[in-house]
Amino acid sequence: MRPPGRKRRPPEREHSLVLGIDPGSFTCGYGIVRKKGNERLYIASGRISIPKSAPLEERLKEIYAGLTEIITEFSPEAGAVEKIFFAKGIKAALSLGHARGIALLALANHGVPLYEYGALEVKKAVTGYGKAEKMQVQAMIRRLLSLNFEPSTDGADALALALCHLQQINLTPKLNTTPTLPLPRQGGGDNLKNLPCQRGRDQCEESPASKGRVPYKVK
Repeated sequence: MRPPGRKRRPPEREHSLVLGIDPGSFTCGYGIVRKKGNERLYIASGRISIPKSAPLEERLKEIYAGLTEIITEFSPEAGAVEKIFFAKGIKAALSLGHARGIALLALANHGVPLYEYGALEVKKAVTGYGKAEKMQVQAMIRRLLSLNFEPSTDGADALALALCHLQQINLTPKLNTTPTLPLPRQGGGDNLKNLPCQRGRDQCEESPASKGRVPYKVK
């Protein structure tokens, strides 16, 4: 939850390469999208996976190392991270908060500007429906980025964050947003409840664009 008085930071300028991060204490999804004119181009995606048997501090260390390698490799101009909106319990909330803090730290240490978006906002930006299922988000990500493979759920969520940020950039000049006002929620398409899914038709595979580059890939 955003602390009282804290307002969303609007994009100061247009970013062409955005890293989306879907933080988690066992898996951390990442997705990189480039803007080229009116096109949105897929660059890379995947997830950093850590054994559940590893202690929390070791998992956080691996997440930080993985994100650092990705940031160093691709040099994103902005980072989009999902806000914490709910958790199944106190322990889960604390673990997720730790992982999210690591993501923010990795971005800050490399001078990458941070932008935060809620889950409903991201889903609405990508599918037009704020309560879309994960499989629907995956299907729309595949369609919007013209992917020939099925991204993992973590990778798709991270790509959705990157696309959401790029959409905010396009809207900001038209809305004449100032730092003291939160950006309006994106509208349109609330009746889009039956998006086509690719359930069972494809398997997650290593992203072709980043093959052999970043060691954390979807298998």
